[in-house]
Amino acid sequence: MTDSAPNALDHVRPIFRSILRQGTMLAIALAVVGGVVGLLVAGVPGLIGGLVGAVMSVVFLGLTAASVLVALRVAGGQMVSGAFFGIVMGTWLLKFVLFIVILVVLKGQAWVSTPVMAVAIIVGVVGSLVIDVVAVSRGRVPIGVSLPGEDTTPH
Repeated sequence: MTDSAPNALDHVRPIFRSILRQGTMLAIALAVVGGVVGLLVAGVPGLIGGLVGAVMSVVFLGLTAASVLVALRVAGGQMVSGAFFGIVMGTWLLKFVLFIVILVVLKGQAWVSTPVMAVAIIVGVVGSLVIDVVAVSRGRVPIGVSLPGEDTTPH
C-alpha cells in the first residue's frame, strides 16, 4: 500500500541537508582560520587546538541533524512523541558527555592549546546555531492547517 501524502520527513530532509552542508562549510572555514590563528598565537599546539575545535563543532552539529532525522523516521514523522524526544534528548546527553570527556582528556596536554580549542569550539557552536536558525526560518514546512475556502478533500 503506498501513501501519496507527504510526511514530515519529506519537508524536513532538505532543511537538515542544508544545515549539514552549511555546517561543513563552517567547519572548513573554522579549521583554516582557527588553525592559522592558533598557529600564529600558540604555535603547533594552537594549530592542533584550532583543528580539534573545528572537528568537534562539525561532529556535534552532524549528530544533532542526524538525531532529528533518525527520530522522525523512528517516530513515523511525528515530532510530538516519546520516541522522537527520547532519541533527540539521548543524543544531546551523549554529546554533552562526549564533550566533557574530550575536554578532560585534552586538558593539560602539551600538544594542544586548550584556549585556542575553546575559542574554536565557541565560534563553531555560535556559527552552527546561526546556521540552524537561518535554515529553519527559511525552510518551508507545512503546518497541516487548511485555510478557509481550501479544498480539503483527498484527490
